[in-house]
Amino acid sequence: MRMKKRGLTIGQSNEIHIGRGILRILLFVICIMAGAALVQELYHGYRDQEKSDEGAILSWVEESFMNVWLPGNAVLEAEREDYRCSPLEYLFLENFPIILCGMGESEEYDEVALKESSYEELLLLEGSDESKKEIEEGALEYDENAIHLDKSLEEAFLAENELVGEEDPGKQERENEDDFTQQQEDTMFHEVEEPVYRYQWDELQGFDELKKAFYAVDSTTTADSSLLNTQKLLSKDMRMQGSSDNPQILIYHTHSQEGFADSVPGDQSDTIVGAGEKLAQVLRDKYGYNVIHHTESFDKESRDASYGNALPAIEQLLAENPTIEVVIDLHRDEMPADRRLVVELQGRPTAQFMFFNGLSRTAKSGVIESLENPYLDDNLAFSFQMQTASNEYYPGIARRIYLKAYRYNMHMRPKSLLIELGAQNNTVEEIMNAIDPLAHILHLVLAGEEPDVD
Repeated sequence: MRMKKRGLTIGQSNEIHIGRGILRILLFVICIMAGAALVQELYHGYRDQEKSDEGAILSWVEESFMNVWLPGNAVLEAEREDYRCSPLEYLFLENFPIILCGMGESEEYDEVALKESSYEELLLLEGSDESKKEIEEGALEYDENAIHLDKSLEEAFLAENELVGEEDPGKQERENEDDFTQQQEDTMFHEVEEPVYRYQWDELQGFDELKKAFYAVDSTTTADSSLLNTQKLLSKDMRMQGSSDNPQILIYHTHSQEGFADSVPGDQSDTIVGAGEKLAQVLRDKYGYNVIHHTESFDKESRDASYGNALPAIEQLLAENPTIEVVIDLHRDEMPADRRLVVELQGRPTAQFMFFNGLSRTAKSGVIESLENPYLDDNLAFSFQMQTASNEYYPGIARRIYLKAYRYNMHMRPKSLLIELGAQNNTVEEIMNAIDPLAHILHLVLAGEEPDVD
């Protein structure tokens, strides 16, 4: 009887210990969840307070931290402002950013987000996305090994075109002229009559070779040989079909408020709109095109909404002027303060420029059906032929063609260009100096003089 009684006592003791263990676990879980809920409320209270104090240093620190270490959450909050993570997500995932980074790269998330996004939301995403670069620093620049940047070859051809100092046969004669006249002559732009370099197209037939020579592809999108094919890009006829009796070219500015390092506040002529006016004037006066320069502002209230604001206005303008064949959306880029997009061209400081294409597709989900662009192949051919002429006639003036995910209103005409002319830290002089070679390159392509595919 003693043994039995003793055995019952041991069993009861085990049950008590197990029950206490379960109770401890439950209490521990409840404490964690309560703590997580408290952290979440404190976090959102902090966020609400932060939003009311625009320009606070903490806001900048948090945004930088989120973009670098929590890309998944940053994307969610950028696209769905009412989104809130669960307490466990904030408690656990924020302490292990690599996990949330993986969530941000989820194929399933990206598809769901795009399917749930309305057309209007996608237009807003275009506006906020266009100025952000999800690409390695320097990927948009040509390095010194770029095949079209052979300096010895460049100098030889520039000498033939009478554009290099001592070898200029007209220099001695100009030295005898009036100082003022000489200064005017020295600062005038001279069209390069013969290309400095010629691409050997048989060496650029593969996709990888073509991409390396011409493109920078943002991580948000994807491109393959079905889009970037040498023969297809070269074979598209980009010549102007109509006469100058009717409007042929439209220039407008989705971001009309963009200015430069020494722009005078309130003076539109010192902004990207002033650069557009000079481009229109050169194309009219020098090359004989019929150009409309549309100066309406679409970004005064909201930069993010600018593409949606511009679309109906430009569609109406094109409906009223059906003879317009070329549509140019002229912007300027945004660069770090310590980087300036400038080259020396014919003794003039000249801003570099970049051609920009939206592919209407993401790297995760493929084609964005609601942002259809029936002229995507034409747009790509147009920027490619412009890039070819830029590199052959004015090596170094053009950065790589930049490919991004959305559409950016490039679906309204086959010959549509989005051009990033310089950046915020270029001077107005550098920007205006770039207009002359840009207009010449445009004329070469529209006149059918370039590219040379023989």
